Amino acid sequence: MNFRNQVAVVTGAGSGIGRATAQALARGGARVIAADIVPESGEATAAALRGEGFECQYMTVDMTDTASIAALAAAVQAQFGTVDILVNAAGWGRNAPFVEGTPEFWAKLVALNLVGPMSLAKALLPAMMARGTGARIVNIASDAGRVGSLGETVYSAAKGGLIAFTKSLARETARYGINVNCVCPGPTDTPLMANVPDKVKEALIKAIPFRRLGKAEEVADAVLFFASDRASYVTGQVLSVSGGLTMAG
Repeated sequence: MNFRNQVAVVTGAGSGIGRATAQALARGGARVIAADIVPESGEATAAALRGEGFECQYMTVDMTDTASIAALAAAVQAQFGTVDILVNAAGWGRNAPFVEGTPEFWAKLVALNLVGPMSLAKALLPAMMARGTGARIVNIASDAGRVGSLGETVYSAAKGGLIAFTKSLARETARYGINVNCVCPGPTDTPLMANVPDKVKEALIKAIPFRRLGKAEEVADAVLFFASDRASYVTGQVLSVSGGLTMAG
């Protein structure tokens, strides 16, 4: 897929699905802004891609902080102009019983997994709308938001909200020629999964028809489809990348 001369912002680009997406877009010709809260990780992604001869620049962002999100949007637009592709890949969760959660923990989950992506989209959308056509927004939710997940109740609620936000925003922005879609990974081999106990991972793998965890690159492939011209007539859609684990309607 050819993304030459397109400006792409990828949050959570320091690791996992965000990093794989930033790599794939850059290798496809996009000018990528790799945004992450951890400077060492985000700069490592950008530096590696520059070493391969691709365009990638790290910018810091805290997706739980609206001021940080506004600063990222302002810096990107000042340096690169209107963004063509926004991938909201930053996300985080922790497995724990709902009744053991605290309001502070819930607030962090909702801020990072739902409010942050909404805030960044809002900051970048006016310029996209003014241009009138061709922009793409891809939100990374989770199949936990489609079917629920044991021990991830509030995370699932936030991701379910991101799915609903995707569909509603797609309706609002279609008149401007902007596509908004959502990718829902299932269990994927990322640094976040590395913190899951082995017994839980083994149980997940047994439940997955393909009998393995997904790869970050496989999720990135779905993102690239939505970000490309091949999805020019696709908006408001949700695509699961779960090895068949969640065959939700």
